[in-house]
Amino acid sequence: MFNFTKKFGSYLFATLAIISLLGLNCGKSGDGKAKKLTLKMGHCLDTGHPVHKAMILMGEKLNEKSGGRITFDVYPSSQLGEEKDLIEQLQMGTLTLTKVSSSALEQFIPEMKIFGLPYLFRDYEHRWKVLNGEIGRAVLSAGAKRGLIGLGYYEAGSRSFYTKDKPINTPEDLKGMKIRVQRSPVAIDLLKALGASPTPIAWGELYTALQQGTVDGAENNPPSIISAHHYEVCKYYSLDEHASPMDVILASKKKWDTFSEENKKIIQEALDESIEYQKKLWEEKVEADMKTLQDAGVKVNKPDKGTFIKKVQPMYDKIAKDELIGPLVEKVKNVE
Repeated sequence: MFNFTKKFGSYLFATLAIISLLGLNCGKSGDGKAKKLTLKMGHCLDTGHPVHKAMILMGEKLNEKSGGRITFDVYPSSQLGEEKDLIEQLQMGTLTLTKVSSSALEQFIPEMKIFGLPYLFRDYEHRWKVLNGEIGRAVLSAGAKRGLIGLGYYEAGSRSFYTKDKPINTPEDLKGMKIRVQRSPVAIDLLKALGASPTPIAWGELYTALQQGTVDGAENNPPSIISAHHYEVCKYYSLDEHASPMDVILASKKKWDTFSEENKKIIQEALDESIEYQKKLWEEKVEADMKTLQDAGVKVNKPDKGTFIKKVQPMYDKIAKDELIGPLVEKVKNVE
């Protein structure tokens, strides 16, 4: 009995020693090479959207930069859930990466409200100076304490109203209309300020809601309207360009913290290249989609933005008192 116990103890010690050595080498395979890594990305857009095409490029760059070590599995079209679901999966660590609208992030990262404010950016160049500068980086970093690592922004253009029965030329035209919005406090406040009745509905359910008259219209950019076929139901598109919420690329902090510095660097570089590619795709897609809308019989009009800007001014009066968002607004205005 004594000899058996002694031998068992020796075997146990040797086994633990081997496990310990393997643990110290957990980032490497047996031949000293770095282990393979599979990244799981989920988003809600279809495969023809510029965002998805940019992600495909990102996967190619990851493969190239890592010598085939890093693979990238993308699940489009809400296969893994709607945006809120995807964000929560990141927090739990069951999903590696996602792309969601900054509007959907407001309840998780309050600083994201800045991107939903109406007529905040002077033009395209001003917006990207903000995003690529100190303010944009600070907003991305704000998610870390909530389990979300912000990695960058994809272009999402400006949102305008599209409706079933009449064009929107002035804020008064929105009075009493049920307009679909994202589940965003800022978007809801914006619609109320303009006199509409904001109606939050999941993106995947919106076509049916428009068809059945649950809502009278919605607001979004041309690629989204085309990809979701909403132009089949809504025949008026009013380019008031009231807001420019961004598409935000996020990683799960639980996952990100397990990656080596080399892998983090490769992921960021691949994403940055996909961002520049997506901007070009976006510009081309918007031009093509506007033509598609008009060819499909959608009547496009350009309202005077001045009346809309005046109507939403009370929102800024209220925001000025917000200790978090108020100072951010002032910083954005001061970016030259």
